[in-house]
Amino acid sequence: MAADRPERRAWWIWGAAVVAYLAAVFHRGSLGVAGTQALDRFDVGPAALSAFTVLQVGIYAGMQIPTGLLVDRYGSRRVITTAVVLLGTGQVLFAVADTYTAGLVARAVLGLGDALMWVSILRLVASHFSARRYALVATVSSALGALGGVAATFPLAMALRNLGWTATFLLVGALTLGYAAVTSTVVRDVAPGGAQPRRGGAVFQQVRDAWSVPGTRLAFWTHFCTMFASGALTLLWGFPYLVNGLGVPASTASVLLSLLIIGQVVGGPVVGALIGSRPEWRMWIVLGYLAVNALSWVVLLGWPQGRPPVAVIAAAFLVFALGGPVSSVAFALVRDYNSVQQVGTATGVANAGGHSATALGVLCVGLVLDVAQGMPGGSEYRVAMLALVALLLFGASRTVVWWRRARAEVFAAEARGEGVPVVLTRHRWDLSTPRQPVAA
Repeated sequence: MAADRPERRAWWIWGAAVVAYLAAVFHRGSLGVAGTQALDRFDVGPAALSAFTVLQVGIYAGMQIPTGLLVDRYGSRRVITTAVVLLGTGQVLFAVADTYTAGLVARAVLGLGDALMWVSILRLVASHFSARRYALVATVSSALGALGGVAATFPLAMALRNLGWTATFLLVGALTLGYAAVTSTVVRDVAPGGAQPRRGGAVFQQVRDAWSVPGTRLAFWTHFCTMFASGALTLLWGFPYLVNGLGVPASTASVLLSLLIIGQVVGGPVVGALIGSRPEWRMWIVLGYLAVNALSWVVLLGWPQGRPPVAVIAAAFLVFALGGPVSSVAFALVRDYNSVQQVGTATGVANAGGHSATALGVLCVGLVLDVAQGMPGGSEYRVAMLALVALLLFGASRTVVWWRRARAEVFAAEARGEGVPVVLTRHRWDLSTPRQPVAA
């Protein structure tokens, strides 16, 4: 019984942190169903509206490496608590903002809080759970956090209709601020006897050390190309694309958007269990997913008259939703190829990939829409979504490059008699030697 206490304690700590992450995902997606009201409230057009999301996600992406450094140095408890305070403050500011500039400031504060959360959760998981359990607990964390995205659809839309903009966002902001008391008292950085957060070390050297690992670079590009489609659709462009581009009724569009979240909730534990038990399958799963993702875009954008049946749209959106669970392969790669003391920094590097792609995708779609306005029959959305396809192809090409290089490093380590995290089977298309002298 006594042996079970540390494990129960780890699950309690993890649970308190995951609730904070759920709140972060809710706040991140809160503009999705409020986009139409935001257009009227701030009197802006589509490109200016996309700036809210681009700013928020851009801050998120830009803060991932600094967040990893902060977590490695100060621990998850302090960073998570700070994140909760910033999230609540940002949403309160957004509630009372009545000018475009004030709205941008509010979303910037919110984006900063959101940026501090996920890397802190993964650092916490790495500290309290074994490497074998890491992939499963990480994907379950992501799946539970996705429930915050569900709350940011139907429930938030209902609250906005019944309570109005100011009261709704003030309420959720105040509740979030109150939860900081929970994270500061329940969350603990490490299990008894675990490695404490390091307090020193050159910042740039820490980043260089993490980036020099081929597995970290592979993780960056894996994350880059797997999750951004669902991110861009959930955060901003999914609803307008469905309603204005595909002619879907607004009520049906809300249901279809929820599939992006439901797919993550259901798919997360399944993918996590699979990659945890069969780590040699990880990159094959990623490449297979990217192929199906690209095929889904071909079907959606190439359908005659541009209006596919709802069932086809739903299937495609479920495919996009699985990008979140599949992107967790990136964090498993980071965990396997970096020390626990460095895993926060390396996770920040990898996590920057997908969110950089999301910000870039949201921005590109908005810019193309501005240029293509006036095209007949919703064709401007078909053209704009090609920006996401181009981003997918670019990310996939870089993922293949670094997959081959990372595999070459593993084979080189095996040849030297060193231990490797995953035993791989050599193929004819593998590189014979590593392309550059980086540490495995």
